[in-house]
Amino acid sequence: MQQISRMLMKLFQRARLEKPGQVDPRAAEFTLNLLVAMYDRSGTGYVKTRCVAAALISLSGDTLLAKYRAFFQFYAIPDGKETLITRSALRSLLTDLNQIPAIVGEGCTLSCVEIAIHDCFHGVLNAAIVEEKFLSWLRSEPAVLLWLPTCYRLSATEKVSHQARCR
Repeated sequence: MQQISRMLMKLFQRARLEKPGQVDPRAAEFTLNLLVAMYDRSGTGYVKTRCVAAALISLSGDTLLAKYRAFFQFYAIPDGKETLITRSALRSLLTDLNQIPAIVGEGCTLSCVEIAIHDCFHGVLNAAIVEEKFLSWLRSEPAVLLWLPTCYRLSATEKVSHQARCR
């Protein structure tokens, strides 16, 4: 937890420098509390780095495609000339990401994760898939992760400015 806390402090310090006045001074503390609530419910004081990375990626302001590629990078394994994501790695990713909506009582069941894995690997004979197949599946907006593109669209609309005036 101390490592994560230090990393978050550095991350939000940089963000405050880049966007003065837009980052709450307690952002690192709030984010750490959220991560602990999501990934350390039993109070062990330990959270997997990969879980933290998945949460920070999903909550970042980056594009969906950039987020999807980052997920692949963190969860896939190198296999010779290419990098692949296995069913087991996809299960870990989906389980980790499912903790985000679960914190507000919107998580899905384990069967939802299994259905999503089956859907992603539909028609695949190999034990793992390449990044393009993974990205294609994510672009189809699987139900288990529907919250992610929805949140992205909501945050993107905050930046929209219209010249019309309402009466």
